[in-house]
Amino acid sequence: MLGVLMLKIRVARDEDLEAVVQMMNGGASSQRIHLEDGATDTYKPAFCAIQKCPNTDIYVGETEAGEAVATFQLTYVKGLAFNGKPRGQIESMHTRADMRGQGLGQEMLAHAVKLARDEGCCMVQLTSNKERDGAHRFYASNGFVPTHEGFKLIF
Repeated sequence: MLGVLMLKIRVARDEDLEAVVQMMNGGASSQRIHLEDGATDTYKPAFCAIQKCPNTDIYVGETEAGEAVATFQLTYVKGLAFNGKPRGQIESMHTRADMRGQGLGQEMLAHAVKLARDEGCCMVQLTSNKERDGAHRFYASNGFVPTHEGFKLIF
């Protein structure tokens, strides 16, 4: 089982962009998939902006062979609630389709939680499209509780 191998989790670099986009779009919901073109150059400006952002990083999990197989984005959100402590906002957590079910997502999620704790966050939060039942079971099995109903206005 690959999850037994140590997954190296690190901040994504320029050369990871194509793999990150493929994983992200591989798990896209029906509401988003028609908005994605998959061309790496389309995502490059946003990726570069995120790299410069002091409160947000994209991470990849790579195998011992250096192959990126999982990803997530973590943003530290400031707020007044919870005595002014920040929250860790997890976005775009994906494991490459052929690597799912091997413990990689759990390892990535635990890493995101540790980063947020180390940063002094009061919680980590995330959203998951209602279509992604498997993801919901995964998050629940890792201690996440559905506490809110989310709303979006997609342009």
